[in-house]
Amino acid sequence: MSTNVARTEDGWWVEHDGRLTRISTGATTTRELLADRRAVEEAAGSPDPAGPRVADTALLSPVTVPARVVAQMVNYRSHARDSGFDPDTVPPAFFRKASGSVCGPTDDVRCPAHVGFLDHEVELGLVVGRRIEVGTVVTEDDLADTVAGLVLTDDVSARDIQLTRTQFYEAKSYPTFTPVGPYLTLVDAGELAALERLRLTLSVNGEIRQDSTVADMIVKPARALTLLARFQALDPGDLVLTGTPGGTALKAPGPVLEKIGALLPPAVKWRAFFKRQADNPHYLTDGDVIAATITDPFGGIDLGRQTNVVRGPARSAAR
Repeated sequence: MSTNVARTEDGWWVEHDGRLTRISTGATTTRELLADRRAVEEAAGSPDPAGPRVADTALLSPVTVPARVVAQMVNYRSHARDSGFDPDTVPPAFFRKASGSVCGPTDDVRCPAHVGFLDHEVELGLVVGRRIEVGTVVTEDDLADTVAGLVLTDDVSARDIQLTRTQFYEAKSYPTFTPVGPYLTLVDAGELAALERLRLTLSVNGEIRQDSTVADMIVKPARALTLLARFQALDPGDLVLTGTPGGTALKAPGPVLEKIGALLPPAVKWRAFFKRQADNPHYLTDGDVIAATITDPFGGIDLGRQTNVVRGPARSAAR
C-alpha cells in the first residue's frame, strides 16, 4: 500500500486523510529518509488525528537537492504526434536538468526576463531507491527494488531557448522550472506494476490542457532506466522525469511549413516560427495559475496537487 511522505522546513511527515504525522528521523535528505524506512513505517502505522492539516502547511519539494535530475524526451505517443514525430519510430532520448531548478509544489514559477515562450509539461517522476551502476539492467521484476517512490513534477520549458539555441539544459534548468511534490509516494511492486492506470492532468487558469494516462507512455520505466544506465549511474534520491503527454503549447508546424522551413537558414527559420507562435494563447504568461495532479483512484494512489503561479514577463519578451 502506498505511503505519502511530505517535507517541511522542520522535518518529514506521513500524510493520512489530509493530516500529517511526524516521522521520527534524523534524515535531512531524501536519500537519508529512504534509508530510514522503519521510521516511515512507524509513522504510517500510527497516524496522528490531531496532526497539522496539509491545507494549512507549507510543503517543500520531497526531493532534496543537490541530486541528479534526468528527463526523458518525447516519451508519450500523444506528445510525439504533437511534436511531429512518429510514435513508433521516435528514438529514446534523455537530457539533464539542473537540480537548482527544483522547487516546491506551491512555489511561484519565475520566468526570466529574456524568455518569451514559457510552456508546461506535467510528468511522472521516479525517485531512485538504490544505487544503479553503469551497465545495470532493470527488469519489471526488480523495478520495485530500484524505484522507491513516485512524485508529481512539471518540466517547465523556455521554448525559445530550447529551439533557437538547441539548449535543452538551459531551457529547462532555470530556478523554479521543476516543481516537485507535494508528496513522495512510496510504492510497492504491485503498485508499480499498475503504473499504466495513473492519470496525469494539468490545467491553466482552470482550463484542462493535458489529460492522459501512463498507458500512453512509449518507453516504460524499467526499459528507460536500463537505457539510462548505459551511460549514467544513479543514486538513491535521484529523480527521473518520464516524459509528458500531449497538450503542451508547443506544436510542430504543418508538413508544408516544415518543408519550407527546411530550406531556410536556422536563424531565419526560428524567427519565422516564433513570429507565428506569438499568436498562440497557450504559452504561459504572468499571473497564470498552473494546477497539476497524478492519481489512480482505483489503486488508491494520489500524488497530490501542485498549484504554481507564473511570475514574470509575457510573451512579448521573445519578439
